[in-house]
Amino acid sequence: MVIVVWLEFLVCSALIATSGYYLARYGDVIAEKTKLGGAWIGLILVATVTSLPELATGLSSVTIAGAPDIAVGDLLGSCVFNLAMIAVLDFLYREMPIYRKASNGHILSAGFSSILIGLVIFSLISGEATALRLGHVGIYTPAIFLLYLVAIRAIYLQESTLAVALPADEKYQHITLKQAAQRYALNGMVVVAAGIAMPFVALQLAQVMGWGQSFVGTMLVAAATSLPEAASTIGALRIGAIDLAIGNLFGSNLFNILILGIDDVAYVHGPLLSNISQAHAVSGISALIMTGAAVVGLHYRPETRVLRIVGWVSLGLVLTYILNSLVLFLRGVGGTG
Repeated sequence: MVIVVWLEFLVCSALIATSGYYLARYGDVIAEKTKLGGAWIGLILVATVTSLPELATGLSSVTIAGAPDIAVGDLLGSCVFNLAMIAVLDFLYREMPIYRKASNGHILSAGFSSILIGLVIFSLISGEATALRLGHVGIYTPAIFLLYLVAIRAIYLQESTLAVALPADEKYQHITLKQAAQRYALNGMVVVAAGIAMPFVALQLAQVMGWGQSFVGTMLVAAATSLPEAASTIGALRIGAIDLAIGNLFGSNLFNILILGIDDVAYVHGPLLSNISQAHAVSGISALIMTGAAVVGLHYRPETRVLRIVGWVSLGLVLTYILNSLVLFLRGVGGTG
């Protein structure tokens, strides 16, 4: 039984990793053919597809399983995981610190991510905020939907301006837009299918291994549902699509908070954030700190690395991720991903 579960886990991981790589590749082709920037394609196309497992997990958690803590822990934990992936990119990209190569345009999506995450934290720790509702939905949910639309519109306008200003990069003359779209859709379906199956395999793995589901199970779920982002991000790095990689990570965080609003609509027992542990604010605050650090790196563009390994900004991201995991472990709350 243990071997079977481990094999299921490895098969899902392999499918996600392989298709995630091709998802990034054909996303980069679409960015070129449509004359839109890699940050926009990463934000919309890649981030949306790779975040669908979080959507499926969240909806099943608040409806079928009746476990709102798992839903919110998975989403906020995935945000922290995605930001830690920036440090992984910095480590893998040896030419220069990743922040010097990435576009300043990511600062806009990072800023909107901070606003949305901050709104969630405020609503979570403020009893008055969660008491305000529209039916069973918290007042913060329509605010999340509105801010997400504003963010997408603002980033689209920014990327459209940059696309006109920059010369076209014809790296993929041998692939048509139609072919790229078809292959993107095919690999996207594989990522979604394997990503949706992964959380259930991870929970089963925790059970057969005798690990506690309250912390380890939820942590596995957040790591599992973030695997598509990790695969597509590293895949984008391998083909040199730096902006696509980072755009995917910030875009996934924006979409994760949108999913929280969707989960709130699906959760019929009152505002979602009023029915979970306030300890989840730890992940939210960690995500805010890490987003701020990433913005500093993107703006300051440091030239040096600590011990020639990673930049000092990336070191801060890793330390914050570890601290977040430690605090949640001590408090008995999962979802660090």
